[in-house]
Amino acid sequence: MLVLDTDDLPVADRFEALRTAVSREGGVDAVEENEPPAGMWKRLEVWHFGPITLFDTRGTGVRFVRSFRKTRRELVDDVSLMTQAEGFGTGAFGCDGYQRHLAADGIGLTPHMAASHEYGWSGTGRSVAFSVNIAQLALPVDMVRAAVPLLRHSPVESLLLQHIRGLHRHADRLSGGPEAEALAAATVQLTRALIVSVAGNDHTRREVAQETLLTRVLAYLRAHLTDPDLTPRRIARAHGISVRTLYRLCEDGGLSLEKWIIRRRLEGARNDLAATGQAHRTIEAIARSWGFTNPAHFSRRFHQAYGTTPGHWRRHSRHGLPLSPGHEHEQPEGHEP
Repeated sequence: MLVLDTDDLPVADRFEALRTAVSREGGVDAVEENEPPAGMWKRLEVWHFGPITLFDTRGTGVRFVRSFRKTRRELVDDVSLMTQAEGFGTGAFGCDGYQRHLAADGIGLTPHMAASHEYGWSGTGRSVAFSVNIAQLALPVDMVRAAVPLLRHSPVESLLLQHIRGLHRHADRLSGGPEAEALAAATVQLTRALIVSVAGNDHTRREVAQETLLTRVLAYLRAHLTDPDLTPRRIARAHGISVRTLYRLCEDGGLSLEKWIIRRRLEGARNDLAATGQAHRTIEAIARSWGFTNPAHFSRRFHQAYGTTPGHWRRHSRHGLPLSPGHEHEQPEGHEP
Protein backbone atom coordinates (compact mmCIF):
# COMPACT_ATOMS: atom_id res chain seq x y z
CA MET A 1 0.00 0.00 0.00
CA LEU A 2 1.40 3.37 -1.01
CA VAL A 3 1.59 5.67 2.01
CA LEU A 4 3.57 8.58 0.59
CA ASP A 5 5.12 9.85 -2.63
CA THR A 6 6.50 13.36 -2.17
CA ASP A 7 6.51 13.94 -5.93
CA ASP A 8 2.74 14.27 -5.66
CA LEU A 9 3.03 17.15 -3.17
CA PRO A 10 3.93 20.85 -3.34
CA VAL A 11 7.58 21.44 -2.49
CA ALA A 12 6.70 23.33 0.70
CA ASP A 13 4.71 20.37 2.07
CA ARG A 14 7.12 17.52 1.33
CA PHE A 15 9.27 17.44 4.44
CA GLU A 16 6.36 17.73 6.87
CA ALA A 17 4.47 15.02 4.99
CA LEU A 18 7.50 12.73 5.25
CA ARG A 19 7.97 13.42 8.93
CA THR A 20 4.29 12.74 9.64
CA ALA A 21 4.24 9.51 7.64
CA VAL A 22 7.35 7.93 9.20
CA SER A 23 6.25 9.02 12.65
CA ARG A 24 2.87 7.38 12.24
CA GLU A 25 4.07 4.20 10.52
CA GLY A 26 7.38 3.57 12.26
CA GLY A 27 7.55 5.72 15.38
CA VAL A 28 10.34 7.91 13.96
CA ASP A 29 10.55 11.23 15.77
CA ALA A 30 13.41 12.95 13.93
CA VAL A 31 14.20 13.17 10.22
CA GLU A 32 17.33 14.74 8.78
CA GLU A 33 17.17 15.28 5.01
CA ASN A 34 20.31 15.58 2.91
CA GLU A 35 18.54 17.59 0.23
CA PRO A 36 16.55 20.86 0.35
CA PRO A 37 12.77 20.44 -0.12
CA ALA A 38 12.98 21.18 -3.86
CA GLY A 39 15.46 18.32 -4.36
CA MET A 40 14.16 15.76 -1.89
CA TRP A 41 12.08 12.76 -2.88
CA LYS A 42 10.65 9.93 -0.80
CA ARG A 43 8.30 7.07 -1.50
CA LEU A 44 6.97 4.94 1.35
CA GLU A 45 4.99 1.71 0.98
CA VAL A 46 3.67 -0.51 3.78
CA TRP A 47 2.19 -4.02 3.79
CA HIS A 48 0.81 -6.17 6.60
CA PHE A 49 1.36 -9.94 6.85
CA GLY A 50 -0.45 -10.89 10.03
CA PRO A 51 1.82 -9.71 12.88
CA ILE A 52 4.54 -8.58 10.42
CA THR A 53 4.64 -5.05 8.98
CA LEU A 54 6.82 -4.68 5.88
CA PHE A 55 8.21 -1.28 4.83
CA ASP A 56 9.75 -0.08 1.58
CA THR A 57 11.35 3.37 1.89
CA ARG A 58 13.30 4.88 -0.99
CA GLY A 59 14.54 8.25 -2.14
CA THR A 60 17.20 10.89 -1.57
CA GLY A 61 19.66 10.75 1.34
CA VAL A 62 18.15 10.79 4.81
CA ARG A 63 18.67 9.88 8.47
CA PHE A 64 15.76 8.59 10.57
CA VAL A 65 16.08 8.69 14.37
CA ARG A 66 13.88 7.05 16.97
CA SER A 67 14.43 8.02 20.59
CA PHE A 68 13.72 5.96 23.70
CA ARG A 69 11.00 8.39 24.74
CA LYS A 70 9.17 7.95 21.44
CA THR A 71 9.72 4.22 21.39
CA ARG A 72 8.57 3.67 24.95
CA ARG A 73 5.31 5.47 24.28
CA GLU A 74 4.34 3.80 21.03
CA LEU A 75 6.47 0.83 19.93
CA VAL A 76 8.39 -0.38 22.95
CA ASP A 77 7.70 -4.06 22.30
CA ASP A 78 8.60 -4.07 18.59
CA VAL A 79 11.76 -5.32 16.90
CA SER A 80 12.78 -4.05 13.46
CA LEU A 81 15.06 -5.65 10.89
CA MET A 82 16.25 -3.53 7.98
CA THR A 83 18.04 -4.26 4.74
CA GLN A 84 19.58 -2.09 2.04
CA ALA A 85 18.13 -2.93 -1.37
CA GLU A 86 20.53 -4.16 -4.05
CA GLY A 87 21.81 -1.44 -6.35
CA PHE A 88 21.11 1.37 -3.87
CA GLY A 89 24.49 1.89 -2.23
CA THR A 90 25.23 1.46 1.47
CA GLY A 91 23.12 2.44 4.43
CA ALA A 92 24.10 2.90 8.06
CA PHE A 93 22.32 2.14 11.30
CA GLY A 94 23.05 2.60 14.99
CA CYS A 95 21.58 1.09 18.12
CA ASP A 96 22.61 1.72 21.73
CA GLY A 97 25.93 3.16 20.56
CA TYR A 98 26.69 0.34 18.11
CA GLN A 99 27.24 1.58 14.54
CA ARG A 100 27.33 -0.47 11.33
CA HIS A 101 27.44 0.24 7.63
CA LEU A 102 24.80 -1.85 5.93
CA ALA A 103 25.47 -3.08 2.40
CA ALA A 104 23.12 -5.16 0.28
CA ASP A 105 24.37 -8.41 1.85
CA GLY A 106 23.59 -7.55 5.48
CA ILE A 107 20.74 -7.12 7.97
CA GLY A 108 20.43 -4.58 10.75
CA LEU A 109 18.50 -5.32 13.94
CA THR A 110 17.03 -2.68 16.23
CA PRO A 111 14.96 -3.63 19.29
CA HIS A 112 12.73 -0.64 19.99
CA MET A 113 13.32 -0.94 23.72
CA ALA A 114 16.89 0.23 23.08
CA ALA A 115 17.94 3.68 24.27
CA SER A 116 17.98 5.00 20.70
CA HIS A 117 18.36 3.82 17.15
CA GLU A 118 18.77 5.35 13.73
CA TYR A 119 19.00 4.41 10.08
CA GLY A 120 19.78 6.23 6.85
CA TRP A 121 21.80 6.52 3.66
CA SER A 122 23.48 9.08 1.44
CA GLY A 123 22.74 9.61 -2.24
CA THR A 124 19.73 7.70 -3.52
CA GLY A 125 18.89 4.78 -1.27
CA ARG A 126 16.23 2.19 -0.62
CA SER A 127 15.51 0.27 2.55
CA VAL A 128 13.27 -2.78 2.88
CA ALA A 129 12.50 -3.48 6.53
CA PHE A 130 9.97 -5.19 8.73
CA SER A 131 8.85 -4.95 12.34
CA VAL A 132 7.31 -7.52 14.64
CA ASN A 133 6.29 -7.58 18.28
CA ILE A 134 8.91 -9.27 20.44
CA ALA A 135 6.22 -11.50 21.93
CA GLN A 136 6.03 -13.24 18.53
CA LEU A 137 9.71 -14.14 18.80
CA ALA A 138 9.33 -15.65 22.27
CA LEU A 139 12.88 -14.60 23.15
CA PRO A 140 14.22 -12.60 26.11
CA VAL A 141 14.83 -8.89 25.50
CA ASP A 142 18.45 -9.25 26.62
CA MET A 143 19.07 -11.92 24.00
CA VAL A 144 17.62 -9.75 21.24
CA ARG A 145 19.76 -6.79 22.29
CA ALA A 146 22.87 -8.96 22.57
CA ALA A 147 22.40 -10.10 18.96
CA VAL A 148 22.53 -6.57 17.48
CA PRO A 149 26.33 -6.40 16.87
CA LEU A 150 26.69 -10.09 16.00
CA LEU A 151 24.34 -10.71 13.07
CA ARG A 152 27.07 -10.63 10.44
CA HIS A 153 28.47 -13.82 11.97
CA SER A 154 25.23 -15.77 11.60
CA PRO A 155 24.77 -18.41 8.89
CA VAL A 156 21.06 -17.56 8.93
CA GLU A 157 21.54 -13.93 7.86
CA SER A 158 21.68 -14.69 4.12
CA LEU A 159 18.63 -16.98 4.33
CA LEU A 160 16.51 -14.34 6.05
CA LEU A 161 17.76 -11.70 3.61
CA GLN A 162 16.60 -13.72 0.60
CA HIS A 163 13.29 -14.43 2.33
CA ILE A 164 12.67 -10.71 2.96
CA ARG A 165 13.43 -9.89 -0.67
CA GLY A 166 11.05 -12.56 -1.92
CA LEU A 167 8.35 -11.32 0.44
CA HIS A 168 8.88 -7.76 -0.77
CA ARG A 169 9.00 -8.69 -4.45
CA HIS A 170 5.48 -10.16 -4.31
CA ALA A 171 4.09 -8.11 -1.41
CA ASP A 172 1.12 -6.64 -3.29
CA ARG A 173 -0.21 -10.09 -4.10
CA LEU A 174 0.87 -12.02 -1.01
CA SER A 175 -0.13 -9.61 1.76
CA GLY A 176 -3.80 -9.97 0.90
CA GLY A 177 -3.69 -13.66 0.10
CA PRO A 178 -4.43 -16.79 2.13
CA GLU A 179 -0.71 -17.48 2.51
CA ALA A 180 0.00 -14.22 4.41
CA GLU A 181 -0.19 -15.80 7.87
CA ALA A 182 2.05 -18.72 6.87
CA LEU A 183 4.61 -16.31 5.39
CA ALA A 184 4.54 -14.25 8.58
CA ALA A 185 5.13 -17.40 10.63
CA ALA A 186 8.12 -18.31 8.42
CA THR A 187 9.51 -14.77 8.83
CA VAL A 188 9.21 -15.02 12.61
CA GLN A 189 10.88 -18.44 12.63
CA LEU A 190 13.83 -17.25 10.56
CA THR A 191 14.20 -14.16 12.75
CA ARG A 192 14.25 -16.31 15.87
CA ALA A 193 16.86 -18.55 14.31
CA LEU A 194 18.96 -15.53 13.31
CA ILE A 195 19.00 -14.06 16.82
CA VAL A 196 19.52 -17.33 18.67
CA SER A 197 22.31 -18.43 16.32
CA VAL A 198 24.55 -15.62 17.60
CA ALA A 199 23.20 -14.77 21.06
CA GLY A 200 21.59 -17.90 22.47
CA ASN A 201 23.12 -20.42 24.85
CA ASP A 202 23.78 -23.96 23.68
CA HIS A 203 20.45 -25.32 24.91
CA THR A 204 18.43 -22.52 23.30
CA ARG A 205 20.35 -22.80 20.03
CA ARG A 206 19.64 -26.53 19.82
CA GLU A 207 15.99 -26.07 20.71
CA VAL A 208 15.34 -23.27 18.21
CA ALA A 209 17.43 -24.98 15.54
CA GLN A 210 15.16 -28.01 15.76
CA GLU A 211 11.97 -25.91 15.80
CA THR A 212 12.99 -23.88 12.75
CA LEU A 213 14.71 -26.60 10.71
CA LEU A 214 12.01 -27.01 8.04
CA THR A 215 11.64 -23.24 7.68
CA ARG A 216 15.40 -22.89 7.23
CA VAL A 217 15.49 -25.72 4.70
CA LEU A 218 12.76 -24.06 2.62
CA ALA A 219 14.56 -20.72 2.82
CA TYR A 220 17.76 -22.43 1.67
CA LEU A 221 15.90 -24.00 -1.25
CA ARG A 222 14.53 -20.63 -2.35
CA ALA A 223 17.97 -19.03 -2.13
CA HIS A 224 19.57 -21.78 -4.27
CA LEU A 225 16.63 -22.70 -6.47
CA THR A 226 18.45 -21.99 -9.74
CA ASP A 227 21.48 -24.12 -8.87
CA PRO A 228 21.43 -27.25 -11.07
CA ASP A 229 23.31 -29.21 -8.36
CA LEU A 230 20.68 -28.62 -5.66
CA THR A 231 20.62 -32.25 -4.60
CA PRO A 232 19.18 -33.78 -1.41
CA ARG A 233 22.74 -34.64 -0.32
CA ARG A 234 23.85 -31.00 -0.67
CA ILE A 235 20.75 -29.71 1.15
CA ALA A 236 21.20 -32.17 4.00
CA ARG A 237 24.92 -31.39 4.33
CA ALA A 238 24.20 -27.64 4.48
CA HIS A 239 21.98 -28.24 7.52
CA GLY A 240 24.09 -30.86 9.29
CA ILE A 241 21.56 -33.66 8.89
CA SER A 242 21.35 -36.93 6.97
CA VAL A 243 19.45 -37.29 3.70
CA ARG A 244 17.09 -39.68 5.48
CA THR A 245 16.37 -37.06 8.15
CA LEU A 246 15.80 -34.46 5.43
CA TYR A 247 13.18 -36.62 3.72
CA ARG A 248 11.47 -37.40 7.02
CA LEU A 249 11.42 -33.69 7.92
CA CYS A 250 9.75 -32.82 4.60
CA GLU A 251 7.29 -35.71 4.91
CA ASP A 252 6.30 -34.59 8.40
CA GLY A 253 5.80 -31.09 6.99
CA GLY A 254 3.42 -32.42 4.34
CA LEU A 255 5.55 -31.89 1.23
CA SER A 256 7.63 -33.78 -1.29
CA LEU A 257 11.14 -32.35 -1.57
CA GLU A 258 11.58 -33.07 -5.29
CA LYS A 259 8.09 -31.89 -6.23
CA TRP A 260 8.53 -28.68 -4.20
CA ILE A 261 11.77 -27.84 -6.03
CA ILE A 262 10.36 -28.69 -9.48
CA ARG A 263 7.21 -26.68 -8.87
CA ARG A 264 9.08 -23.53 -7.82
CA ARG A 265 11.51 -23.85 -10.73
CA LEU A 266 8.64 -24.23 -13.17
CA GLU A 267 6.96 -21.14 -11.72
CA GLY A 268 10.16 -19.14 -12.18
CA ALA A 269 10.64 -20.36 -15.74
CA ARG A 270 7.00 -19.68 -16.62
CA ASN A 271 7.29 -16.10 -15.34
CA ASP A 272 10.48 -15.54 -17.35
CA LEU A 273 8.90 -16.95 -20.51
CA ALA A 274 6.09 -14.41 -20.19
CA ALA A 275 8.36 -11.45 -19.36
CA THR A 276 9.05 -9.01 -22.20
CA GLY A 277 12.48 -8.35 -20.72
CA GLN A 278 13.41 -12.00 -21.36
CA ALA A 279 12.29 -12.02 -25.01
CA HIS A 280 15.88 -12.21 -26.29
CA ARG A 281 16.55 -15.50 -24.47
CA THR A 282 15.73 -18.91 -25.87
CA ILE A 283 13.41 -21.29 -24.08
CA GLU A 284 16.35 -23.62 -23.50
CA ALA A 285 18.42 -20.82 -21.92
CA ILE A 286 15.60 -19.87 -19.57
CA ALA A 287 15.05 -23.50 -18.62
CA ARG A 288 18.76 -23.95 -17.93
CA SER A 289 18.84 -20.83 -15.74
CA TRP A 290 16.18 -22.47 -13.54
CA GLY A 291 18.11 -25.71 -13.10
CA PHE A 292 16.62 -27.72 -16.00
CA THR A 293 19.62 -29.08 -17.90
CA ASN A 294 17.55 -31.35 -20.18
CA PRO A 295 15.20 -29.44 -22.58
CA ALA A 296 12.97 -32.47 -23.18
CA HIS A 297 12.57 -33.04 -19.44
CA PHE A 298 11.70 -29.38 -18.96
CA SER A 299 9.06 -29.42 -21.71
CA ARG A 300 7.48 -32.58 -20.33
CA ARG A 301 7.35 -31.22 -16.79
CA PHE A 302 6.01 -27.87 -17.98
CA HIS A 303 3.21 -29.55 -19.92
CA GLN A 304 2.32 -31.76 -16.96
CA ALA A 305 2.06 -28.74 -14.66
CA TYR A 306 0.33 -26.22 -16.93
CA GLY A 307 -1.32 -28.21 -19.70
CA THR A 308 0.57 -26.47 -22.49
CA THR A 309 4.06 -26.36 -23.98
CA PRO A 310 6.64 -23.68 -23.03
CA GLY A 311 6.54 -22.28 -26.58
CA HIS A 312 2.75 -22.11 -26.65
CA TRP A 313 2.69 -20.40 -23.27
CA ARG A 314 5.32 -17.89 -24.35
CA ARG A 315 3.54 -16.92 -27.57
CA HIS A 316 0.13 -16.49 -25.98
CA SER A 317 1.23 -14.74 -22.79
CA ARG A 318 3.29 -12.16 -24.68
CA HIS A 319 0.42 -11.18 -26.91
CA GLY A 320 -2.20 -11.33 -24.16
CA LEU A 321 -4.06 -14.13 -25.93
CA PRO A 322 -6.16 -16.60 -23.94
CA LEU A 323 -5.05 -20.19 -23.86
CA SER A 324 -7.35 -22.78 -25.34
CA PRO A 325 -9.70 -24.65 -22.95
CA GLY A 326 -7.94 -27.16 -20.77
CA HIS A 327 -4.65 -25.25 -20.81
CA GLU A 328 -2.98 -23.33 -18.02
CA HIS A 329 -3.97 -25.61 -15.16
CA GLU A 330 -1.51 -26.43 -12.43
CA GLN A 331 -1.32 -29.83 -10.84
CA PRO A 332 -1.24 -29.75 -7.02
CA GLU A 333 2.10 -30.95 -5.74
CA GLY A 334 1.84 -31.04 -2.01
CA HIS A 335 1.25 -28.61 0.80
CA GLU A 336 3.83 -25.99 1.69
CA PRO A 337 3.81 -24.82 5.33
